[in-house]
Amino acid sequence: MIANIPYIAAAALIIIGLYTIIFRKNLIKMLIGITIIESGVNLFLITLGYRKGGIAPIFTGAPAESTMMFPVPQALTLTSIVIGVAVLALMLSFIVHMYRHTKSLDVRKFGGDDQ
Repeated sequence: MIANIPYIAAAALIIIGLYTIIFRKNLIKMLIGITIIESGVNLFLITLGYRKGGIAPIFTGAPAESTMMFPVPQALTLTSIVIGVAVLALMLSFIVHMYRHTKSLDVRKFGGDDQ
């Protein structure tokens, strides 16, 4: 059960983020939900690369019997963080532009039949 806690935490973060995106109508809250989902996916990726008792793969003087961590999920997570920051900045700029245009952050004000 203890080994499954990171997977449960990642799933909980993704579910909380999905709930926020589906049931909140404020654009900022929806953006926070997207960021929470991103954090859950990053936690999942890091958890996939973990090995109990493993050492960093960049350590060259490691004993022959030691196990190395799997470095690909760590690299994917770093890439995901950089892309996530860029996407977050872009979405925030869109939200600011939409707010200046409509003076509202409510999703129901955008693109409806009443315009």
